[in-house]
Amino acid sequence: MKFNVSSKSLHNAASAVSKVINSKNTITALDNFLMSLTAEELVITGMDSENALSGRVPVTEAEGEGRFCINARSLVEFLKQIPDQGITFDFNPATLEIKIDYSNGTSNFVARNADEYPAYKSREDDEEPIEFEMPTEYLVKGLDYTMFAASTDEYRPVMQGVFFDIKPDSFTFAATDTRKLVRYIDKRVQAGSAGSCIMPMKACSVLKNVFVKDEAVKVQMTSKNATFSSATFTFQCCLLNGRYPDYNRVIPTGNPFTLTIDRRSMLTAVRRVGVFVDPGYSLEKFRIEPDCMIIKGDNKTNQSTAREKTPCSFDGPELTIGFSSVYLEDILNVLPSDDITIALADPGRPGLFRPIEEEKDTELLMLLMPMTVTDF
Repeated sequence: MKFNVSSKSLHNAASAVSKVINSKNTITALDNFLMSLTAEELVITGMDSENALSGRVPVTEAEGEGRFCINARSLVEFLKQIPDQGITFDFNPATLEIKIDYSNGTSNFVARNADEYPAYKSREDDEEPIEFEMPTEYLVKGLDYTMFAASTDEYRPVMQGVFFDIKPDSFTFAATDTRKLVRYIDKRVQAGSAGSCIMPMKACSVLKNVFVKDEAVKVQMTSKNATFSSATFTFQCCLLNGRYPDYNRVIPTGNPFTLTIDRRSMLTAVRRVGVFVDPGYSLEKFRIEPDCMIIKGDNKTNQSTAREKTPCSFDGPELTIGFSSVYLEDILNVLPSDDITIALADPGRPGLFRPIEEEKDTELLMLLMPMTVTDF
């Protein structure tokens, strides 16, 4: 079996597929790529126990068809050092030797038998999958806005992912760890049917990083399994089991006061004052007045304090409220608009963060629970 392939194209595909392979595997075959050759393309597959990712690379001068396994880490590191050029793979199935010829040298690998590579097993599922296609840009943007808000608490496994809530005329991404929550509604995605699932964080990371250069992705999804296909990649994953909490119920509808502020000015002020807060508590205090916001932080352990004033516009009475500087930074980093609004009610109710400028037919909302402020 022999073929010629672009070293750059192969490296890009192998690097992407390697993202799904665990650093340590109980099945040693999973340390490898499964390489499958047809007359026109090479398919590179990587797996772990719950995910499988395949990339397709065009080849030339193919002789024969077949499969073999090759160590993933070694191949990626080798291709990383090869300048962009055509390279030739020559695989001997009798000896399992792989000979790679390139412009100024030859390298040899020892393959593993492809029959040792396990087949991907999805979870047993009798649901009829919903199927639709969407621009990859919309999928990546939804994950960008929500992934940071997912829980890392192993005692809340259903929150350790992003919730996909799909309606015939909209796609909602949601994530929460009970202290912060993000809901992003994209009405540009017209699935034509309804369904929902909880996408694990590793699967979210693969989708966000691997498919970003593709124009569109086809989705097949039930509550247990999902498949995402593009022109160059196919990704299969098992989904988180359980019932996701009703995220809409925790979003207050009666926050009457609106704070309007420059996002970057607030972010830099929060960062500077955050240096002086107790790292175990990360409380920053905010006194909001009609035309300015005073931010205060203190650390009683080392008796350090900081205080800053930032211009803003506020249509309510003077209000003092506390937020975690860490979670507030997360939100301000992700919000896409230069100017944002924060809907507030009182020191005990969450703040609702929204960008002033949004793309048409989209709605982004971020919620942050307050912290108790005993003095200012």
